[in-house]
Amino acid sequence: MKKPLVIDPDVLRRLSRVPREQRIECLLALAELAETFGKPHLHTGLSIRKLSKRTFEFRGNIDLRFLFHNRQSDLYVSFLGDHDEVRAALKTGRFD
Repeated sequence: MKKPLVIDPDVLRRLSRVPREQRIECLLALAELAETFGKPHLHTGLSIRKLSKRTFEFRGNIDLRFLFHNRQSDLYVSFLGDHDEVRAALKTGRFD
């Protein structure tokens, strides 16, 4: 069963500030996540990594990573940043 994708407004704001080509890559990655999550052989190009019971990371493009939560009713995309920003965000404990 495919779950709907819910994107935090902060992620959308950050996405609007990245260069157009990177934004397109990230939007395509989000669409691919929505279509393939839960089908491991299909989403290998996103480099999805499980970080905790419900929290995952995946590649938006070569520079940017998304954090998302596999909630019961949806996939909630909660953060967008480069590798260092994701590591710092994870240290806050907000994404467990």
